[in-house]
Amino acid sequence: MSLSDKTRKALEKIGLTSYEIKVYSALLKTGQINASDLSQKSSVPYSKIYEVLGTLEEKGWIGSDDSRPTQYFAKPPTTAIETSRQNFESDFKNNESIILKELTPLYEQSGTSERPDIWVLSGVVNIASKILEMVDSCRNEVLIAIPKVAENLAKEALPKLRSLHDKGVEITILVSEDVDSETLKSLSRVAKVKVKKGLFGGGIISDKRYVVILLGEDLGTSAEAVAIWADHSGLAGFAREYFEYLLKESKDVK
Repeated sequence: MSLSDKTRKALEKIGLTSYEIKVYSALLKTGQINASDLSQKSSVPYSKIYEVLGTLEEKGWIGSDDSRPTQYFAKPPTTAIETSRQNFESDFKNNESIILKELTPLYEQSGTSERPDIWVLSGVVNIASKILEMVDSCRNEVLIAIPKVAENLAKEALPKLRSLHDKGVEITILVSEDVDSETLKSLSRVAKVKVKKGLFGGGIISDKRYVVILLGEDLGTSAEAVAIWADHSGLAGFAREYFEYLLKESKDVK
């Protein structure tokens, strides 16, 4: 049975060439086989077969033994795809580091960074959506100040905070003294949590760049709640300094 066009396209999208797809699908049908016979079974020219087998083995889709001639076999699709996913993520991180190292200074020198995005958000739904989006995309560090009126938002964010915690993101949360003990306990499992008496304002700082500052005291109930969102390292830095100041005045969770 030949592969469907849908499956072929999916395999191409995750990095396999047309020859590699032919060879792998042939191995699934034939089982262990040598290169010469595989060339005939897969319709891949003999002049190309060793090159294709080599790249498939590097990608983790096939294996081989030490017999003469060498016998090749397909690895389970689940194993092969998982290997490709891990390789992609590793390559992406390496490329990300290289790209950002060179392009970020160019962006900052261009003056574009001096014209940041600053938006006023209104309404509980819009504010909550933006905060959850920031939490979801955070990579290294997130600082969160939660006044009593934002307690429900903290509960909504817990699954995302757990995910960040598992990825190694450093999470620090400052909460109002009157936040209930169950919420404190849940947050403490995924973050460093400190308590401050009389915490009126709130906000979030993600990766020392993105910041949301909550305005007013009606976030928990009012559709007219207002917040400022900014993509501005300077403003985020100022907010971070204030956050650190509040932390010094706070207490550990009992």
